[in-house]
Amino acid sequence: MARKRSVSSEQLTARVEALARNLFWTWHHPTQRLFARLDPVAWDATNHHPVKTLGCVTPQRIAQLLDDPGFVNELAACEKALRDYLRGKTWYARRKRKRMRVAYFSMEFALHECLPIYSGGLGVLAGDHLKSASDLGAPLCAVGLMYRRGYYTQRIGRDGATIVEYPQHDFDAAPVHDTGEAVDVPMGRRTVRAKVWRVDVGRVPLYLLDTDLKQNRKADRALTSHLYGGDNETRIQQEVLLGIGGTLALDAVGEKPTVYHLNEGHAAFCALERLRRLRLSGRSMNKSVEKVRRSTVFTTHTPVPAGHDRFTPAQVSRYLGDLAADAGLSRKQLLAFGRVDANDNKEPFCMTVLALKLAAHCNGVSKLHGEVSRQMWQEVYDAKRPSNVPIGHVTNGIHSRTWLAPEAEAVYRKHLRPRWDGAGPDFNPWRNVGRIPAAELWAMRCNLRSKLVNFIRQRLAIEIDRRGEPLSELVAAHEVFSGEALTIGFARRFATYKRAPLIFKDVERLKRIVGDPEMPVQLVFAGKAHPADAAGQAFVKKVYGMARRAGLRGRVVLIENYDMHVGRMLTSGCDVWLNNPIRPHEASGTSGMKPPLHGGLNCSILDGWWPECYNGRNGWEIGGGVEHRAQAKQDAHDAESIYELLEDEIVPTFYERDGKGIPQAWVRMMRASMKTVCAQFSTQRMVGDYISNYYLPANGA
Repeated sequence: MARKRSVSSEQLTARVEALARNLFWTWHHPTQRLFARLDPVAWDATNHHPVKTLGCVTPQRIAQLLDDPGFVNELAACEKALRDYLRGKTWYARRKRKRMRVAYFSMEFALHECLPIYSGGLGVLAGDHLKSASDLGAPLCAVGLMYRRGYYTQRIGRDGATIVEYPQHDFDAAPVHDTGEAVDVPMGRRTVRAKVWRVDVGRVPLYLLDTDLKQNRKADRALTSHLYGGDNETRIQQEVLLGIGGTLALDAVGEKPTVYHLNEGHAAFCALERLRRLRLSGRSMNKSVEKVRRSTVFTTHTPVPAGHDRFTPAQVSRYLGDLAADAGLSRKQLLAFGRVDANDNKEPFCMTVLALKLAAHCNGVSKLHGEVSRQMWQEVYDAKRPSNVPIGHVTNGIHSRTWLAPEAEAVYRKHLRPRWDGAGPDFNPWRNVGRIPAAELWAMRCNLRSKLVNFIRQRLAIEIDRRGEPLSELVAAHEVFSGEALTIGFARRFATYKRAPLIFKDVERLKRIVGDPEMPVQLVFAGKAHPADAAGQAFVKKVYGMARRAGLRGRVVLIENYDMHVGRMLTSGCDVWLNNPIRPHEASGTSGMKPPLHGGLNCSILDGWWPECYNGRNGWEIGGGVEHRAQAKQDAHDAESIYELLEDEIVPTFYERDGKGIPQAWVRMMRASMKTVCAQFSTQRMVGDYISNYYLPANGA
């Protein structure tokens, strides 16, 4: 007699889908394992998309799951974990505060690879910010755009050229909710209708605007098609949509922010929209400006002048003219908000300047970047010296549980017993990393490296098959890399200042290093350049060519289509994380904060966050802080430093083993790295800093 089922197939499907609709699962490994059990092949094929995976499951498979008590019990346990998380007492709730609601605006959010509305570091930082805000219980909501075609899918041709593809994403299958709301966004002399979607990120709602609606004209429907796509005309319209449309969207869904956090200058038009409203309510110009300033937090992310959006006076007048009129601003007054020199009629309108002038609470994203920002924007404040410029810093971090591999989490659970839920900004189980026996810590490192090697082989095989390369290449792909060789990773946006090909400066010397039969080394690269960045794409092509060069082939690989999944695999599997930007062009960087979660070590230029962490025992510095004016000379100096570090320190230390096969000196560095990086450079600490030093002072202004 068949056992009576406790749930029906419809109920099971509905419960799994409901679980997928809150992105808590993106940092909860048991729920991810549950989704993978539905159909492991579909889970991988859909890039770990739970709703799409569920759609691939056959009725027969559903019946099997219904008859599997283990699966049904796991589902119930995952549902309970989500309920307990959402109802649990948080760090912020334990602190008695007056009412505060923070609205966090960002052009991109990297929450998971199944929701590709991000391009790189800015989005990763924004996504991790929301997750830690949820963990801490911070009263925060967020605003962004829902891109139908995302950033772009990167394919690499047989010649190494970048092939840009824009797949259409199905919102019906996305882990999002329809709020039922839409807003009319003023766009010059016309209005654009934008639908408002909601993504639940634990306790934090993220509202995303979508203009792909039938009532909009074709050009307006395309405004939320591509992230960072199109020309400068498209860019200013997207930023109007984010800043002004996002403010309208918050009204539509009933949010009542008391603090507005602008993550980069893209969202600065939000401040002008708020100024317009205050002026229409009868406030004077001075009082309106001061009210906006006191309640606005602005984070600048780039120390490179070209990285700050600038628009012509004609563009600003075309799209903001009516808003300015409502606010009682003349054309000259409007443009002055975005100019360093308000009287220079030839100066373009800069979004960063606008944000600086309308935010009383401004910060860079590392200590060094704060210093650079004060120098860069000294004229905006008419300051006599950089120290007088009111720009502070909050060093970036990462959401640890998002980037933590399950294998490492299991080791932590056994020896450190971290209590993630309810933890505060000072949460630091890694201070006790000495409790993990060297043998287990090293076994974890070897396990993760082997897992990465298998991943690389699988990805290369797929890429080779897609390019139609010979069978011999496919066979060779299954033999590249070794699970025991020192593995160095470089994965990030392929902007030229990051100098991805620097390690190939002296190819013959590098061949000797990677080809040593007794102490082999292997390098894995991944990264995208902007579709319009020809120089960055040339770097991709150069690395691809080096990976196929005699003497490096099989020891150097380039993985295409860098996304969060690739990022997790590389940051968890690599022994050394290489970072060699041109100082001080790296505002912070966050990729190097992830390997230490897994015992990985950093080898980096003293730029971004690394100068705040490096102590001589937890990794390596490249270049010794020496700076040359000539770029060619700087490149040669830094490349030489990399080779010397590899030859004299990194490689010998990795391969120096005791009688049990454990590299004790290397393990000591692993522990030192984990102790100094994992807690201090987490978004748990970062969001805590924002709350204490920026949000609370801005609240109720």
